[in-house]
Amino acid sequence: MKTDVFISGGGIGGLTLALKLVQRGVDVVLAERQAKAPATYKGELLQPKSMKVFDDLGFFKEVQARSNRIEVLDMLELSSSLKVLDQSFMDYSVLPGKYNASYMMPHEELKALMLELASAHHQFHYLKGTVCKGYTKKTALLQRGKEQFEVEAKYFFGAEGRSSVTRKEMGIEVKQTTYNHHFLTVSFPRDENFTDGQIVSTYNRFLGLFPLPNGTVRSVYLIPQGDYKRLKEKPISHFHKLYTDLAPIVDGYVQKLTDWKEIQLMIPVMFHAPSYVKENKAIIGDAAHAVHPMAGEGMNMAIQDADILGELAADMIENGKTDPANLSWYEKVRYKRADHVLQLSHLAALAYSFPFKPISFIRKRTFERMEEDAILHFKQMLNVSGLGMWKENVHDRFIQGGLMPIRSKSLPIDMKELKYFTREDDYPWKVEGLL
Repeated sequence: MKTDVFISGGGIGGLTLALKLVQRGVDVVLAERQAKAPATYKGELLQPKSMKVFDDLGFFKEVQARSNRIEVLDMLELSSSLKVLDQSFMDYSVLPGKYNASYMMPHEELKALMLELASAHHQFHYLKGTVCKGYTKKTALLQRGKEQFEVEAKYFFGAEGRSSVTRKEMGIEVKQTTYNHHFLTVSFPRDENFTDGQIVSTYNRFLGLFPLPNGTVRSVYLIPQGDYKRLKEKPISHFHKLYTDLAPIVDGYVQKLTDWKEIQLMIPVMFHAPSYVKENKAIIGDAAHAVHPMAGEGMNMAIQDADILGELAADMIENGKTDPANLSWYEKVRYKRADHVLQLSHLAALAYSFPFKPISFIRKRTFERMEEDAILHFKQMLNVSGLGMWKENVHDRFIQGGLMPIRSKSLPIDMKELKYFTREDDYPWKVEGLL
């Protein structure tokens, strides 16, 4: 087989990349090792930048219609006796423009929609149940069942996840950061009026609840590292009580879970590959960077990677600028952005990781002041959204710590929009003469 671009991995990142390319007339072969939908839970929270990417690809309305829109994340800090100490909000409405909410959509449903859209293009060739085993200089070595074959391509892109064959072939090593906690994750029915996200914490507990559109809610519950085996020895009613203690709104619903087998263990890690590109190969998503799941950014980072790399590769092929050295533009755009998100998620993880009351007090104070200070609130939501990047400075830190007064003045819309990534920021090579 011969093609323009070979993609290893058919998750959301790989499919976004493929769809972007085939819409531009680029021939793509995509190999996906899974022959059927996996049983494991995957990312479902779509941030505003991802929705903008989907809008550019022409299926924003389809995703919106099949999703639960989340405008506000309710942050509750409880006392040891489970009384509400503080309530603050992460409010997407501070973001001006069309993309001012996040959306929850079942992962496999989103994949199916994207696969359907890509398959409508004759340039798209989907190899289900096919594993990329490695590469020669010009081909990808594939295996489907007992059959072995090769695909020749101009470019090879890895979207396989943390254990990336493409990354290993590129000789790129990563150093993982592990954490002192794991998560239990499961979806179960919800009250029909429970539609906004909720994060509930005490000095030693954390529960995140993110409503899905099909009358269910996705949940993540923090446990100490190594506690999973001990917890599974307890009756399932113990799990129910962990949830209902923190979030009475799930009482009567979480009890629909009747077996520990329905509940999965999620082990967070963080790493950032030192580079994304080598010769005619590039990596995206978890192959390039694994992010702590606290802010639900992993899938969104893969979508944003795919948007930049797809636009670049399509321009290179369309303009006859096929020198693989031009792929470096992708890394120039995405590396610093990804690193900033990794650090924000890491700090959030640390804020909830340690079961000490002073940490809880600092966290409560930080979120209080972040909500009350309009500039801090906008910075937080902008950075989470992916629509732009505005780093916190020393002044911001002093305000968060209560050492300086809160700024009462909010930013006008035009000033907020100046902080958004422009088309030139996303695709700088399009500037005349660069590519």
